[in-house]
Amino acid sequence: MRSPRLAALELRRFGRGKLPRAALVALLVLPLLYGALYLWSFWDPYGRLDRIPVALVNDDQGATASGRRISAGDDIVTGLRDSDTFDWHEVSAAEARRGVENGTYYLSLTMPADFSERIASSAGDSPETGALQVRTNDANNYIVGQISRTVFNEVRSAASTKASRSFLDRIFISFSDIHGQTVKAAEGADTLTGGIGKAEKGSKDLADGLKDAKTGSAKLAKGVKRLDAGAGTLADGSRQVADGTQELADKVNAVYGEVGPYLAKNEKTIGDTARLVADSARTVRDNLGVLVKTAPAAAKTARTAADTLDEVYRARCSADLLADPVCPDLKKARDAADDVAAVADDLDTLIADQNGDLKTLDGNLATLQQQAQALADRAPHLSEDVADAVKKIDRLNAGAARVAAGAAKLHTGLGTASAGATGLDTGVGKLRTGAYDLSGGMYKLVDGSGRLAGGLHDGADKIPDYGTKDREQRTGVMADPVQLASQDLHKAPNYGTGFAPYFIPLSLWVGAMVAYMLIQPLNRRALAAGSAAWRIALAGWLPVVAVGVLQTAALMAVLHWAIGLQMARAAGTVGFLFLVTACFAALVQWLNARFGAAGRILVLALLMLQLTSAGGTYPVQTSPGFFNAIHPFLPMSYVVAALRRLITGGGLGPVWQACAVLTAFTAGALALTALSARRRQVWTLDRLHPELSL
Repeated sequence: MRSPRLAALELRRFGRGKLPRAALVALLVLPLLYGALYLWSFWDPYGRLDRIPVALVNDDQGATASGRRISAGDDIVTGLRDSDTFDWHEVSAAEARRGVENGTYYLSLTMPADFSERIASSAGDSPETGALQVRTNDANNYIVGQISRTVFNEVRSAASTKASRSFLDRIFISFSDIHGQTVKAAEGADTLTGGIGKAEKGSKDLADGLKDAKTGSAKLAKGVKRLDAGAGTLADGSRQVADGTQELADKVNAVYGEVGPYLAKNEKTIGDTARLVADSARTVRDNLGVLVKTAPAAAKTARTAADTLDEVYRARCSADLLADPVCPDLKKARDAADDVAAVADDLDTLIADQNGDLKTLDGNLATLQQQAQALADRAPHLSEDVADAVKKIDRLNAGAARVAAGAAKLHTGLGTASAGATGLDTGVGKLRTGAYDLSGGMYKLVDGSGRLAGGLHDGADKIPDYGTKDREQRTGVMADPVQLASQDLHKAPNYGTGFAPYFIPLSLWVGAMVAYMLIQPLNRRALAAGSAAWRIALAGWLPVVAVGVLQTAALMAVLHWAIGLQMARAAGTVGFLFLVTACFAALVQWLNARFGAAGRILVLALLMLQLTSAGGTYPVQTSPGFFNAIHPFLPMSYVVAALRRLITGGGLGPVWQACAVLTAFTAGALALTALSARRRQVWTLDRLHPELSL
C-alpha cells in the first residue's frame, strides 16, 4: 500500500466519532493558542502606554535668568500632557511615593523645587545640572521600568536641548554684541589713529616749541635776576622815601599842632590882611606911574627929613638932656622917619631894580594882588585846607610805607622768582628732551594704533554677527548637534509583527508535537505488512504534514485577518511555513520513532534549546556562549531569520538558506525515521514490555 493512502487512512480515524473529531479540531486550533493568542496579548504594547498610570510631581519653583522667567518644570508638564506616553496623574511628592510603593502607579517622575534654578545657573558663575527624579518599582513590573528609562531619557534629552538652546542663544547674542562692540572699537581705533597722528605732530611741534621755550627761559632767568637786583635798589629807595615822608609827616604834624589852632582863630584877620595887601597892590598898580616918578624924590626927601630929625634929636636929646619929655617923642619921630626913609629907599631900589620896566613890575603886583585876593577868599577855610593838606601828607606817608613794604616783598619775591626761573630753565631743558622722546614714542604709537585698528577690523570680520533666523538655526544645531538619522529599511509596524517570526514556528512545533501524541510516528499497518522502511516513514509523516498545513492556514488566517499581521511576502510566507511544518513534523516523528516515550521529552527539550538559541527576542550574541555555539545547528534559528525577511521585507538570502537547511533537516530526519522503522520491524523484549509508556 502506498504511503499517501496509508496517511489518508490514518486521518480517517479522526472521523469515526465525536471525540476523535474534537481531538482533530483541538489539534488544528492548538497552534492558535501559542501563536495567535500569544501575539495578540502583546500585539502593540507600546501603542497602549497611555493606559499605564504614572505619577507626575512638579515641585519646580521657577527661576529668573537674564531678566527672563524660566519655568522648566511647567514646560515639561505641558509637553507630557500633550504626549501619548503614559497616563499622567499630577500628585504630591508624598502621594507619588506611596503610589509607587503600593502599586497604584507603576513609576513617578518628579521635577524638584530647584529644577529651573539649576538650569538657569548655566548663565552664572556656578553652573549646575538639573536632575529629573524617576522612581520605579520592579516589584510592580520590570518591563515598565525598562520602558520608562527609555521614555524619560527622551524627556531628559528634550529638556536638556531646550535649556541648551536658551543658553546657546545667549552665547550667539553675545557673539553679536561682541561683533558690534568690536566694530565700534575698530572705528574708535581709527579715530584714535587719527588723533594719535595729530598728537604725534603736536608732540613734534611741542618739542620744537620747547626748544624755543628753553631759549626764552634762559633769557627769562637772566632778566629775572636783573629784576631782582633792580628790586633791591627799588626797595632801598622806597625805604628812603618812606623814611623821608615819615619825617615830613612828623614835622608837618608838629607844625600843624601849633599853627592849626592859630589859623582857626585868626582866619578873619588873615583874610583882612590879605585883602589889604590885594587892595594895596591894586592901589600901587594904579599909582605905579606916579610912584615911579615921585619915588626918587620922595626917597630923597624922606632921607633928608630923617637926617634932619636925627640932628634935632641929637641936639635936643643929648645925654644930658634925656630927661626932656620931648625926647621920647622925638626919638619915635626920628625912628619913624628912618623907617619911612628906609621904605622910600627900598621903593626906590625896587623901582630901580626893575630897570624902569613898569610892565614887569605891574605884572608882579598883579600876581601879588591875585594871590593875596585868593588867600583872602580862602582865609575862612584856611584851617580846613591846612588840615586836608596834613591828611594828604599822612596818606602820602602811609602810601610810601606800603610802597617800601611792597618793594621789599617784590625784592624777596623776585629773589624766589629768580631761583624759580633758573629751575624753570632747567625744567624746560628736561621737557625739551622729554618732548623729543615723546615725539619718537608717538611716532611708534601711530604705527601701533594703525596695526591695532587693522587687527580690530580683521577681528570684527571674523567674529560672527548672527541674525535672528541664523541664530535660531545655529542654536538648534549646537543644542542638539547629533541627530539620529534613523532609516529603517523594513520597519515592523508594531511589537507583535516583530515577534511573529519567533512565535509562529513555536506554535507549529507545538502543533507537530501534539499531533504525534495522537498520530503514530510509524504506521502500524505498514509495519505489520512489512512495507519498505521509507514507505513506513512517509506514512507516519504525511498525515502530520497535512495537519500542519491546516494548522498553518488557520494560524495565518487568524493572524492576518483577525489580529492584523501584514506580510511583505504573504504567499512566500505561507509557502515557507508549509516547509517549516514538514521539517518540524519530520524531526518530531524521528524523535518519537527512535526513542519512543522518551522521544516526547526530547521533543520538548529540543524545543527549549531552539527557543533559547534562535535569537527570536534578543540577538543571540547577547546570550551566553553555549547558546551561541548551538545556534547554527538548530532549524528554528534559520526559520526565524527567514520569516523576518518574508514578513517585514528585505533580501531573500536568509530565506533560501533556510529552505536548504530545512530541506536537509527534513530529508535527514525522514532517513533516520526510516532507519528506525526498519529496526521496529524486528520485535524485541523491550518492545513487548517497554520500560516507560506515555
